Amino acid sequence: MNRKIALVVIAFGFSCAGPTLAFDADHLAKVKAYEDCMGCDLSGADLSAADLSGANLADADLSGASLLDANISGANMSGANMDSADLSGANLADADLSGASLLDANLLDANISGANMSGANMDSADLSGANLADADLSGAILSGANLDGANLDGANMSGANMVVTRLSHANLLGANLTDADLRGANLLDANLTDANLTDANLDDANLYDADLTDANLTDADLTDARLTHANLLGANLSDANLLGANLTDANLLGANMDSADLSGANLADADLSGAILSGANLGDANLDGANMSGANLYGASLTDANLTDADLTDANLLDANLLGANLSDANLLGANLTDANLHNANLTDANLHRARMLGAILCNTIVSDGSVIYSGC
Repeated sequence: MNRKIALVVIAFGFSCAGPTLAFDADHLAKVKAYEDCMGCDLSGADLSAADLSGANLADADLSGASLLDANISGANMSGANMDSADLSGANLADADLSGASLLDANLLDANISGANMSGANMDSADLSGANLADADLSGAILSGANLDGANLDGANMSGANMVVTRLSHANLLGANLTDADLRGANLLDANLTDANLTDANLDDANLYDADLTDANLTDADLTDARLTHANLLGANLSDANLLGANLTDANLLGANMDSADLSGANLADADLSGAILSGANLGDANLDGANMSGANLYGASLTDANLTDADLTDANLLDANLLGANLSDANLLGANLTDANLHNANLTDANLHRARMLGAILCNTIVSDGSVIYSGC
């Protein structure tokens, strides 16, 4: 008797031993006989360590079933009901779980690599430590799910619902998260290197210490997101919404934030050297101690921004709006302030050596020596 039949016969024996299990014995017998078991009732069945590889269980009811350490690789479980099922340690590699329901299911440390889980409902499921590399999770519901420490390398999560999903320490290298809803998600220390987050909603998400090197965040919504200590080296944040975001001590070296909205954002001590901020809105932003050397701020709005002690060496501020900005103790060595608006700006003790200020508006402007200039009024 091969392993598959033996394990299923054991499970069949359990079904005869007591009345508590809800599954249909005839349906289990069909699985034993290698017959298609589409729509079968296997709810509550004990299929722990069973070999169900390649089985056809489409639309089957496996709610509350135990599939602990089971081999379900390559199986067709599309549309199946696996609510509250125990799939911890199970092998679901390359399985078809499209449209399946896995509400509150336990998939702890499961191997789901390459599986099709498009449109699956995994609300509040436990997928911590699971391997989902190259899995298709497009349009899946993962709200409230636990994916802490999960491997999502190359996974497709476009359009997925991941509201308040736990993804701390998860590996999302090269993952596709376009249009994903990640509001309030916890991505603490997550690896999002080369991830595609175009149009993703990360409102109020926790990205503390996350690695977003070379990630694509074009048009992403990061309103009030926490990005303290995050690594955004070379990231694309063009047209992104970072209103009120916390980017304290973040690494934005060479990042592209063209036309991004950073109004009210906290960028204290952030590294923005060489960053592209042309046309960006930094009104009321806190840039205290930020490194913006060589940054391109052409046409950027920095009204009422705090740039105290900021390093703007060789920065391009051509046509920038610095109305009411605080630039005290800032380093503007070699900066280009041509046609910049410095109306009501404070440049007390700022270093303006070799700065170009042709056409700059100086009206009620406090310059480096403390004197006030009204010539441009």
